[in-house]
Order: sequence, then structure tokens, then C-alpha cells
Amino acid sequence: MSSPAPTPAPAEAPRLSPYALHRLVAEFLLDHAGSHSPTTIANALGRSSGAVGNALERLTEEGQAALTSPKPRRYAATSTTRDALAIRAGVLPPKAPPAPAPLKPRPAAVPETTPDGGIIRPSGQIYRPRKLADLPDVEVLRKLRAAEVPVLLYGPPGTGKTSLIEAAFGDDLITIAGDGDTQTSDLIGEYTQTPNGRYEFVHGPLITAMVEGKVLLVDDATLISPAVLAVMYPAMDGRKRIVVKAHKGETIEAAPGFYVIAGHNPGVHGAVLTEALSSRFSVQVEVTSDYDLARKLKINREAVTVARNLATRRASGDVTWAPQLRELLAFQKIADALGVRAAAANLIGIAPVEDRDVVADMVTKTFGMKLTPLALGPQV
Repeated sequence: MSSPAPTPAPAEAPRLSPYALHRLVAEFLLDHAGSHSPTTIANALGRSSGAVGNALERLTEEGQAALTSPKPRRYAATSTTRDALAIRAGVLPPKAPPAPAPLKPRPAAVPETTPDGGIIRPSGQIYRPRKLADLPDVEVLRKLRAAEVPVLLYGPPGTGKTSLIEAAFGDDLITIAGDGDTQTSDLIGEYTQTPNGRYEFVHGPLITAMVEGKVLLVDDATLISPAVLAVMYPAMDGRKRIVVKAHKGETIEAAPGFYVIAGHNPGVHGAVLTEALSSRFSVQVEVTSDYDLARKLKINREAVTVARNLATRRASGDVTWAPQLRELLAFQKIADALGVRAAAANLIGIAPVEDRDVVADMVTKTFGMKLTPLALGPQV
């Protein structure tokens, strides 16, 4: 009896050119819904399980397949699996696009000036530069921004800190007014409900300034909790980035031109300049009222005299308050509307209670009339 004829060996699958197997595996996943093991796909394609497994791992790394089960390993198609079909037999995948060129700082928005050297603020008011480090103060702030040196301006309310910053940076400025209730979300941003009932994350002033490469003014920064202020420190140091944990761990890189400047009112209740905050601002500039400017603006001479004398006594510790340029500008408006007597009486009324007697005595002597704070009298 003759022996049976030997079973012919299966024909060896033709050798594939580089990346062709990736295309075949991707086609299988697209044509067969659900998840599949490397062995199932290998049997269907007539290929080795090892080679198919390697192809699946590569597709998964590229986001063109999904590992649906680690043990046993199973894979399924994704929304980008079809991208793998663009790889033709014998052709390597397209090279990744070159990295974008580093961003260049955009030209700073410099406010317009008047023929006599005044600077037009965004509000339309005119700012008169003062000398600082032998340069105009606005030029100093612009140079420090270019050098990435944060600045803290400090001084009594109404001395013109905000006016100076607005004159230096104009529309390139984003401002947040700090107080004891300022929260991290006020700086970073938070989810806000849209008209259609959905929620979307809206960036706060810190993130907006970083993305747009603008100046962030943190006004009254020393009224904000140190824990809240700490969120902006990574953006101010060499890292220049913020991780927004409230928005899926989003990482924000500071664009060229981003800069932080802050204001501090030492005499305001609750204002505390911590060591951590102070160390972040390498340049700290005292801002006082320009009483010479007040005279040039044709503010009542007696009112300017009262303010200057009280400022001298404040410096020596005799009083805690003196009218600043803001109060003097208001004085002139009141005088124009109601007369000098009413404006002088109001100057006494706005003084702190503990300083009111001293202010009243100085106003009375300077204006040459007995005055008391404004108050309602008998019926007309």
C-alpha cells in the first residue's frame, strides 16, 4: 500500500514593502467593526502575529488605532484610522512639519502725544511725564518692559500711579483691580454659562495678557491674598507659563511682550507687601503727587498750598492724610460748580476723622475763613 502524498506547504506570503502592513491592518480595522486581537487580524491577513502586533502598536502610538483591552490585547479603529491609508506601499510616512519659528514681539502700542509733550491716555485725558532715573517716567516703564523687569509703583491713592501706567502702555494694557475678595478665578478665569445653556471656560485677565503678549496691571495688589497672587508667579519667572488646573490642566505659554506691573497703596487698611510679592518686583518706585503740575493745571492756589503743607506734615508723621492730585482736581470741579467756600469745606469733610481737626485748622488759616465740613442745614 502506497504512502499518502505529503501535504503541500502553504505558499509563503509575498514580502511587504515598508509600512504596507500598517495600511493592511488599518483597512482590516475599518472593514470590521468592534475590537480584534493581533492573532485574529494576522490569520485574516495571512501574516505573522508578531508583525501584526507591532503594526498595531505603531498605529496606536500614532492615534490611528485604540487599545481596547490590555489582556488579552484587542484593538479597534478610531476616527483617525483612515489617515493610515494615505501611506502607499513603499513610501514612508510624510515628515512632520518643521517647528514654527519663534514668535517675535509685536510692536508695542504707544499712545499718541500732544504737541507740548503730553500723552493721551485711553480715557482721552492728558498725562504729563515726570522725570525718573534721568528719563521721562513713561520711557523708563517701557524700557523695563523690554528688559522683562517687573515694576511695583507705590504711594497714596490718587497720586497718579494708574495714570502713569496707562500713559506708558495705552491700549496694550489689561487691568485687574485687587481687593480682599479677589479669587484665583478672577486672575485665571472660570467656566461661564452660555446663552444656550452650555458651559465654556473664559480666560481671566492674567491668561489673556499672557496669550496676547500684553501688560497686566495688578492694581492694589497688596490687598489680594498671597495665596491668590502666587498663581501668577510662574508666569513672571523664567518658566513664563501657567498650568490651568481648572481647565483640563491646560498649559499657557506667555507670548513675547507679556509683562506684569503692580500698584501698592501703603496707607490703605489691609494692604500688606509680603516678602514673596516684593521679591518678584525688582524695581519699586515711589509715586507722589506733583503739586507743581497742580498749579500748572490752574487749580486753586490755596488748595494746592493746603495739600503741600499737609503732605509735609504727613511725611513727618503728624497726620496720616494729605490731599493728592485726584482730590485737587475734584476740588477745582467743585469750586467751579459751587464756589471755593463749598470746595474748601468739602476738603475738610473728606479728611480722615483722626486728622480732621488739623485739616480744618489749616484750611481755615489758608483760605482766611471759618469752615466746617459740608452738612445739611435748615429748610430753604
